[in-house]
Amino acid sequence: MNEIFNHLWQSTAFAAAIAVACFALRRNSPRLRYWLWLAASVKFLIPFSLLVSTGARVQFPPDTPSLHAVTVQQISTYFAPISEFSVSTPAHQSFPWSYALATIWIAGGLFLLIRWFLRWRTIHVAVRRAKRLPLALPLQAFSSPSTMEPGIFGIFRPVLLLPQGIDDNLTAEQFKAVLAHELRHAQCRDNLTAALHMCVEMIFWFHPLVWWIGAQLMAERERDCDEAVLMQGSRPGEYARGIVQVCESYIESPLACASGISGSDLKKRIREIMTWRGSLPVTLRAKALLATVTLAAVSIPLAIGILRAQTLPPAPAYTYDAVSIHKSAPGETALRIDDGPQGGLRTVNTSLLLLLQVAYDVQNYQIIGAPGWASSDHFDVTFTPDKPEAVSGPGTSMKEGQASAMRNQQRLQAVLRDRFGLILRAETRELPIYSLSQAKDGNKLSPRADASPQPNMQMGRGHITCTAVTLDMLTKQLSQVLGRPVTDETGLTGQYDFKLEWTPDPSPSDTANNTPLGPSIFTAIADQLGLRLESTKGPVQVFVVEKIEHPTEN
Repeated sequence: MNEIFNHLWQSTAFAAAIAVACFALRRNSPRLRYWLWLAASVKFLIPFSLLVSTGARVQFPPDTPSLHAVTVQQISTYFAPISEFSVSTPAHQSFPWSYALATIWIAGGLFLLIRWFLRWRTIHVAVRRAKRLPLALPLQAFSSPSTMEPGIFGIFRPVLLLPQGIDDNLTAEQFKAVLAHELRHAQCRDNLTAALHMCVEMIFWFHPLVWWIGAQLMAERERDCDEAVLMQGSRPGEYARGIVQVCESYIESPLACASGISGSDLKKRIREIMTWRGSLPVTLRAKALLATVTLAAVSIPLAIGILRAQTLPPAPAYTYDAVSIHKSAPGETALRIDDGPQGGLRTVNTSLLLLLQVAYDVQNYQIIGAPGWASSDHFDVTFTPDKPEAVSGPGTSMKEGQASAMRNQQRLQAVLRDRFGLILRAETRELPIYSLSQAKDGNKLSPRADASPQPNMQMGRGHITCTAVTLDMLTKQLSQVLGRPVTDETGLTGQYDFKLEWTPDPSPSDTANNTPLGPSIFTAIADQLGLRLESTKGPVQVFVVEKIEHPTEN
């Protein structure tokens, strides 16, 4: 939903800039202003995020200096690339607002489409009943018994449709001016561009600005045709009387993509025709300004996309020899992550969100933009490493175990990339965090006497028992418990044995049973470990899911 809002405000801002440019060029060619308004219309069909996605495909060589910049990342949040996943409706949402809004949107578009089709059919019937006229014109002309005004009908092969007897209602000079007006429409392909804007109106019918842009397009194209007629030598008075005579005798064209002569504000047009003195040429300065703005409108989103591409995590250095992926059995409740064949990895009943956390060694709050099925769908994944790994055991040192785990993490990254189509983008955002530091009276931790024992951490609801654990390992567990990053500011680098017990937030059943509440995790850390947790803000690395898809099973 945010992507839609971003696109709407970006298109609105772009149209506002076009309005300023058209005001500055109000004494210049109306056709120039027409093309500017058409650009504002087409912008609704081309989100900036598409340009960002195009730029995001540009990846610099690994040895290129980093282009990460907090400012660029903050700006690029509003130009998010197009995502290829859907967001599921939350389970607690009682009314499906997204489906209701989608239904209203589709209904509005269909209403316009049907109305336009019926109007087009009316013109089409008139053309079918028309007779060919032997006029020396660059396009075919037909005479129709309908009372519809003269106009151009057709988008790719337009024809001139004239009502019968129009040459009797107009003087020869007026008739010639009307023909020149319509030929200008055909020459500039006004029906094609009008049909393009009608597509914009059908998609964004709910946005008032789209209809206002349509009115500006109509006004500017009629001004341009009027100017073309006057530049050919027609007298303003005769031409104006001819337009008024057509408007009094015939019905206005029912479609914007069937260009007539009576469009726009008639009274204002007549006044402009009678006071016409010609358009001013566009100065070199104005041309340079327009070129600069156009270049900026395209290049800035592309540049943001290129900068965002450099935030992609590096490709994994280790990969897999074979991998097996299956949807977990229905009703499976056990969740396991064990050693796989040849020291690889085997997961049972694991969600994609958990696989992401394991692969990139992050918490769930660091994964942004994952689809709903990344949490709801569960998979059994088993991979064999490209190079056999020694299975960790009692004799494995902590350093060897961590190195093996890091290699398997990269192999899991390769699985997610190849089989799930995963594309991640790394960002640094300023988020609420906790800082873990020593209390004023010092810590109460017991240093481990052994040189390098295998660390062990057992965790349950409301307790953590640790053996030979570092403070870095503790902060990772605390981050998972608190749902917020915890940074280690203790300055302690050793391994410690300790036990931490606290009372977690009570569930509804605990409250109903009047279960006595013990110390909170904040109090327990202070009393039992001699440490303290303080809420603050700090930079947090997050991973934004750009693309993810269901894997094929094997």
